[in-house]
Amino acid sequence: MSEKYAAISWNRQKKIYDGVLWSGVAGYLLLFIALGSIFQPDATIETLLIRGFGTCAFLLLHIVLMIGPLCRLSPRFLPLLYNRRHLGVTTFFVGAAHAGFSIFQFHALGSVNPFVSILVSNTRFTSLADFPFQVLGLIALIILFLMAVTSHDFWLNNLTAPVWKTLHTLVYVAYALLVGHVVLGVLQSETSSIFAVSLGFGLILVIGLHLIAAFKETGLDKEIVSTDEFVEACSVEEIPEKRACIRTISGERVAIFKYDGKISAVSNVCQHQNGPLGEGKIIDGCITCPWHGFQYEPETGASPPPFTEKIPTFNVKVADGKVFVHRQPNAAGTRVEPQVLTTDSTDFTEKIF
Repeated sequence: MSEKYAAISWNRQKKIYDGVLWSGVAGYLLLFIALGSIFQPDATIETLLIRGFGTCAFLLLHIVLMIGPLCRLSPRFLPLLYNRRHLGVTTFFVGAAHAGFSIFQFHALGSVNPFVSILVSNTRFTSLADFPFQVLGLIALIILFLMAVTSHDFWLNNLTAPVWKTLHTLVYVAYALLVGHVVLGVLQSETSSIFAVSLGFGLILVIGLHLIAAFKETGLDKEIVSTDEFVEACSVEEIPEKRACIRTISGERVAIFKYDGKISAVSNVCQHQNGPLGEGKIIDGCITCPWHGFQYEPETGASPPPFTEKIPTFNVKVADGKVFVHRQPNAAGTRVEPQVLTTDSTDFTEKIF
């Protein structure tokens, strides 16, 4: 959905993005083959294609994994998140091309089925030097395939957001397998240190960004402890206009929005891909998720018709410039009258309905 709550399809922005992405992949491969022909003149075109597709897919996977933490650190990277699924599917196709050329060159000319050959041609799993690294790459490719075929919202809706997200966190398993695939395969046969340095730099970058983003997130997870029915969450002044203040209450992140002289509180979790609603803003009267633009009415937690997504709402009170939120959420889609802010000089008071 966009800011005007129109369904996202293959719009102009996505077409431009995909055109630039595939042009970049083609340019990378041409440059890799050209440089490979110069610095490794004995290498065949098949070998250069295998290495080119392999390094390109591994590079794209690093970019995919870095987009998430970058968006947690700065909203400037959110446009990258908008099209991350396209990047992920492209990563699979480039990786599949690498696997296809590799299987053809090393396993397709014998009497054994190529996929069976990958599994039985080398079974020295106890040897570090001769470990069957191709099996690791095959398992990683299967994971990327499952993620690619379930990337459409059809699967997100039918699997439900928690199941879908759990499935797609397997990307970290695929990444670990590919690191092992590279370390046990390429780095043992290459004398140049450039591959080892590149792999180490990429690994540090991915892990470092995730650790920094996680450290930043710890502040949001600091729970407000109270035995009262209503918990003091924040002051009215802490909430920017048409934006939210995020607090953790009873183990759940709550987004407290201020808009048009009113205060409403909803669950911070978007029903689309569990995006952080509190990092979005009010657009056309609706809370708009910063990840993919899904929208919810702040008073009801329901998406405007014809859409059917719903999120839990929270009862709120405002007194002496402070916002108090009920510790227990209402059922998803429950209407809660917003607290209207009235000003008497600089003081905020609660309006009783």
